[in-house]
Amino acid sequence: MEIRDERIDAGKAFDWGRTSADYARYRDIYPDVFYRKIVARGLCVRGQTVLDLGTGTGVLPRNLYRYGAKWMGVDLSPEQIAQARRLSAQCGQEITYLVTAAEEVALPAASVDVVTACQCFWYFDAPRLTPKLARMLRPDGRLLLLYLAWLPQEDAIAAASEELVLRYSPNWSGAGETVHPITVPGCVLETFEPVFHEEYRVDIPFTRESWHGRMRACRGVGASLSPEELASWESEHLKLLETAAPERFSVRHYAAMLELRKRRDCARPFALRNGD
Repeated sequence: MEIRDERIDAGKAFDWGRTSADYARYRDIYPDVFYRKIVARGLCVRGQTVLDLGTGTGVLPRNLYRYGAKWMGVDLSPEQIAQARRLSAQCGQEITYLVTAAEEVALPAASVDVVTACQCFWYFDAPRLTPKLARMLRPDGRLLLLYLAWLPQEDAIAAASEELVLRYSPNWSGAGETVHPITVPGCVLETFEPVFHEEYRVDIPFTRESWHGRMRACRGVGASLSPEELASWESEHLKLLETAAPERFSVRHYAAMLELRKRRDCARPFALRNGD
């Protein structure tokens, strides 16, 4: 399904369905510490019902399934959901997946303990979505936002690959990441208050093939380039890796999490500050 959003890549159209095969193969890269930190917060564990927004190929539900929560994943892309169902079935996991926009999810009131959104919250219509999340979450429920990105200023391979993406997609807004807390629109903070946030660096291992696949699966490449542009980018990127990277290497990333709960006093404004 093609998406256009003036807030993202200057409105250039993208379609995650075009990258689903690569997404399933190359984007399940979150290190174990990423999941351990979630569980350490008492989230996504046995006895809880969790709704994963923008689930993609189900990376979050599939990797946290072993901790016993009951999962539902939703995504706008039929191709992504097809991959999520296939991969979960291969592991014998009972996870419910639905093809739907996050803003269209209609679960009973106070029926969900945790809502997760990994790499995706900025895609949503926050003013429309926020009151629905507040309604679906139980009184002490949590909204958990998660993120992982490479750091081009700290990693030469990431910088070189990113530079090549920008040559083909100069308005790609995924470039230039630095370590920073996850931020949310003001309308979210009128209903939810942050209770915890953390940012930390991680080195993630790749081969030339897996890094090439990871880059091809990103929004600025496989989800938006024409077939001719993609073929040209692939040729250049493979040549780049032959000279810039050994066969096996690590890429410096940072991970971030932001845990929020429903405000007890929705009339009082709240601003998240670094270090809170």
